[in-house]
Amino acid sequence: MLPEEQELLRLEGEQSELETQVTTAELALETDKTETIKFQRRYYQAVGRLYAQLDELEAQIANVEAEKATDNGEALAYAQAAQEQARSSAEEAGLIEALPIPPLEITPEIKSAYRQAAKLMHPDRATTEPERLRRNAMMAEVNRAYESGDQQAIEKLIIEFGQDPEAIAGPDVASRIVKAIRRIAQLRRRLTEIQQETEALQQKDIFQLKLTINETESMGGDPLGDLAQQLMQELSELKIRLEISKHQPMGMT
Repeated sequence: MLPEEQELLRLEGEQSELETQVTTAELALETDKTETIKFQRRYYQAVGRLYAQLDELEAQIANVEAEKATDNGEALAYAQAAQEQARSSAEEAGLIEALPIPPLEITPEIKSAYRQAAKLMHPDRATTEPERLRRNAMMAEVNRAYESGDQQAIEKLIIEFGQDPEAIAGPDVASRIVKAIRRIAQLRRRLTEIQQETEALQQKDIFQLKLTINETESMGGDPLGDLAQQLMQELSELKIRLEISKHQPMGMT
């Protein structure tokens, strides 16, 4: 075997290994995203709505008290802050409601389909701008299908994409060496991007909360249920406070 052929063999082996690493990292990232969305909806349904209701009641109480103390700048500022918090909670609730409904379970079959799709149509495999744009659009559809647990949609996209034109090797060794070197650089760049995206996701409060809740539940606890009961109690107390505040004569504390 000629030296250049040995170098090509080494480069193509490195490329293959990097492709596997990128596909695995892509899958792990998409799984983390999907599991986080799934938890976020569960958290909102269990306690998020209750927090939003608490903020709304706090704002109502603050407004009533501010109306009674028109010359009290501190009371007015507190009422404005409470209103802003209630508005923010309502907006967040709307965003969570708008999230796609995640699959009940991410099965090994859908993970396998995702790996196959990613290896076939990843944008980093493109050598022209139109091809890169086509692959970007296809991978976006694959990601949406994965997030919704639609294995059939992923398999349909694989068929639709067709055979990978980038899999056709050039006729000479030199061209294939250059192609492999460029491909390796693309893969390394993408692997770094995925690692950065993963780190950013894992630093989010909702991701850390998911880890904490999951750990407690794995030990037999029911942290969300316990918190919901506590918030329900606080809601009852705030409703009483609001009624008292509404009927309390001005100037009384």
